[in-house]
Amino acid sequence: MSWSAAPWLSLLTLTPAVGGLVVLLAPLSPRRAAAFSKAVAALTLLGTLGVLAGFDRGAAGFQLVEQRAWAPQLGMTYFLGVDGLSVLLLPLAAGLTLWALALSGRWLKESRAYGALILLLEAGLMGSFTALNFFHWFLFWELSLAPAFFLIKLWGEGDRHGAAAQFFLYTMAGSVAMLVAFLALFGAAGSFDFPSLAEAARKGGWAPLLERGLRLPAGAGPAAAMALCLAVWLGFAVKIPIAPFHTWLPAAYVAAPTPVTILLTGAMSKMGVYGLARVWLGVFPVEAAQAAPWLLVVAVFSVVISAAAAVAQKDMKRMFAYSSVNHLGYCALALTAVAAASGRAGAEVSRQAAWSGFILQMVNHGITAGALFGFLALFEARTGCRRGLDEFGGLRRAAPVFCGLMGISAFASMGLPGLNGFVGEFLIFRGVFGLAPWAAAVSLTGLLLTAVFLLTMMQRVFHGPLRAEWRGFSDLSARERLAMAPAIAAMFALGLWPNLALMWCNQTVARLAEGAEKILTSML
Repeated sequence: MSWSAAPWLSLLTLTPAVGGLVVLLAPLSPRRAAAFSKAVAALTLLGTLGVLAGFDRGAAGFQLVEQRAWAPQLGMTYFLGVDGLSVLLLPLAAGLTLWALALSGRWLKESRAYGALILLLEAGLMGSFTALNFFHWFLFWELSLAPAFFLIKLWGEGDRHGAAAQFFLYTMAGSVAMLVAFLALFGAAGSFDFPSLAEAARKGGWAPLLERGLRLPAGAGPAAAMALCLAVWLGFAVKIPIAPFHTWLPAAYVAAPTPVTILLTGAMSKMGVYGLARVWLGVFPVEAAQAAPWLLVVAVFSVVISAAAAVAQKDMKRMFAYSSVNHLGYCALALTAVAAASGRAGAEVSRQAAWSGFILQMVNHGITAGALFGFLALFEARTGCRRGLDEFGGLRRAAPVFCGLMGISAFASMGLPGLNGFVGEFLIFRGVFGLAPWAAAVSLTGLLLTAVFLLTMMQRVFHGPLRAEWRGFSDLSARERLAMAPAIAAMFALGLWPNLALMWCNQTVARLAEGAEKILTSML
């Protein structure tokens, strides 16, 4: 069997799924269950690196495709594939899963179910980033929801029950909106495959298809198509989340065990951002372009208001939670600006810059946000889960390595040149300035506010006089430094050599920018 013919993508999903069931059902001691969970996560990570090794960077279309009949009469096919938009998300999700398990010693000792749910969550992530049929994709979208709910509810802190319920209900509401929309699309096009739906949109738009397929009154097609477009956008906006649909996030991130928060922000949020690009903009190019001027206002609002909310926080975990909304808002800003400027001649370079920045920002946010929450997990272990900005001071004297490495992560999150956060944000603003100058100018406020709250955090926690109660605050151990080293190395590597990531998506970016433009130029 050739490399490309092997079912690599199926194995990426099945490995953590089967591993999670083994951990849950086999009579393993907590110690062995923890070791087995980490081994399965490490094996999955190796599998994603195998996918990268077999990925042809010179091709723009889907690769490693697996397609089999499932229930064709119902539009269900087993359809998997990756391109430059999704291939980097696989090692990101796998790496964050292994990282989260490495930082979960206390919870892994409590119950085998904790490790099992982490692995089942990883299976949902892998399936969501590779499935190309809506029904197939929707199964994984929902599969990731249940483990996250129980991880928050069973091992969280504070109002964990309320936070878990809020997280579940918000995300489920978005899922229902998308399900209804795609059932309508199936009634019009007779397919759930994302490429087929995108092709239907290219050939004549959704308005006439909906009028014929759903027997709508003449002239009702455009309004119906726009309603479906907004329903799908809403489903992803809740998942990312984009303000004002973000109110579940601070409660869930704060209540969840910090290693689980790493997965929520670093990987699960990418399901929404990726879906916005693959599904919303791919399946509704015309309607997205028509709605984009208004949705651009929402994206700008999300960037600015979340950064302002982070400035007001006194709890580091809540601060990082709002920071996550802010940084993911840049992804929404890039996509919406691309849609808003559709059909404009002479904007090819700006569109490609925005697309490249979007993909790079997805990866960079996973690394920097994961690192900040990772350091916070180590911080909580030393302080008994105390994390208020006004409770500390001078910790740099007691733990200089801890302060230095966490400071690098904070500067990467700020977008300091030389670190990974700078390149993605630079490309996004380079693109958005050429597509929607007012949106880029207003959104720069978010960059300034990010520097304010992160520098404030570093000043209050690590600088100033050292309080007597924290003189015993221990620095990072050799094992902890080893655990954090990959993230720090990635920040420098992608900051100094961004093509390490961009080379995987250049051809896909060119196809996305050119393909959408051809559709919209002819139809708008």
